[in-house]
Amino acid sequence: MFDLIIKGGTLPDGTVADIGITGDRITAIGRLEGAEAGQVIDATGDLVSPPFVDPHFHLDATLSYGLPRINVSGTLLEGIGLWGELKQIVTQEEMVARALDYCDWAASMGLLAIRSHVDTCDDSLKGVAAMLEVRDKVKGYIDLQLVAFPQDGFYRDPTARANTIRALDMGVDVVGGIPHFERTMADGAASVRELCEIAAKRGLRVDMHCDESDDPLSRHIETLAYEAQRLGLQGRVAGSHLTSMHSMDNYYVSKLLPLMAEAGVAAIPNPLINIMLQGRHDTFPKRRGLTRVKEMQAQGITVGWGQDCVRDPWYSLGTADMLDVAFMGLHVAQMSSPDEMRRCFDMVTVENARILGLEGYGLNVGAVASLVVLDAGDPIEAVRLRAARLAVVSKGRVIARTPRGDAMLDLPERPGSVRRRHRVT
Repeated sequence: MFDLIIKGGTLPDGTVADIGITGDRITAIGRLEGAEAGQVIDATGDLVSPPFVDPHFHLDATLSYGLPRINVSGTLLEGIGLWGELKQIVTQEEMVARALDYCDWAASMGLLAIRSHVDTCDDSLKGVAAMLEVRDKVKGYIDLQLVAFPQDGFYRDPTARANTIRALDMGVDVVGGIPHFERTMADGAASVRELCEIAAKRGLRVDMHCDESDDPLSRHIETLAYEAQRLGLQGRVAGSHLTSMHSMDNYYVSKLLPLMAEAGVAAIPNPLINIMLQGRHDTFPKRRGLTRVKEMQAQGITVGWGQDCVRDPWYSLGTADMLDVAFMGLHVAQMSSPDEMRRCFDMVTVENARILGLEGYGLNVGAVASLVVLDAGDPIEAVRLRAARLAVVSKGRVIARTPRGDAMLDLPERPGSVRRRHRVT
């Protein structure tokens, strides 16, 4: 007797199987004919996937677009300045409310694990307090990791160092940084060193905004890889954005990528936001700001797509749909072969789960019973269609259902209505 059976779904590897769930765990996978369950979801012909994972987001700023004004230039630096204005007037309660709205949106889209950076350049640390409150409120359905993020510079802001340590003492999970925003390259490298030492001492992971710049001489990822190896942090460090790599000398990159691979440093490009913010000083040809995704993957580096922003000072659009992120990443990275398109799906599921170090993630017996039923036949089709989420299960509970969305056409040239689906059958 199971609490829930997902019947006849197609797993990402093409296997067709039933999934039996008891409590908050997957307890059987295979042919479960005749098995009884309190609830059955018919997933025949549908893709059943582990939940989507976002390794890079800013919950403290989300859904604040237009407050107190709009980013007119569309640049990263104006966005940082605008956030500096907003965080002086926003209340803790407002940040909690907007973050909870986003988390509910995310859950409906099957996004059940999020790593969010939270600004620590504020003596009140109201953003940290707000996100800790949100983490507690959503723990029943979303796994939320928080990164202590000194937005205005670990050294550049006079109180950022002390406040970042305070945030970690309050229970923030991951050590962050922004070395390219320090006043000098030397200060940036020093900040990477000290922040990695703090993480190593506390046994924490590291995720740094790193080289989010068009400047090919912004090379803090090299320092991050060195410190990860020096301090034994392999597999626990990620560099987010890494946009300067698109402008770097090819010979230097041929040296850099093996260093990252040896150090076990993961990469988190954010295609929607990277192509929107970068290259703003260019005329033509205009750089689009995405790091070297395929080249890193060829070296064995773990690369995952991140969402980064939704309707905030940096980005005026966005949804909680990680398939949108994969779709954009596929285009900008020119990942058009079947294997590459399939990999883009993995980059918003299993690869991101690896970056976050999620325990019990996946579709296997004993794993946490969190999954998504998608109106698609396979991972490539899911990305192509940004497929509807027919059902979302979080920790054994069905938390969202969507009716199958067949379009109805009634054309004057062809009497009678006909169904049209975009799935390939």
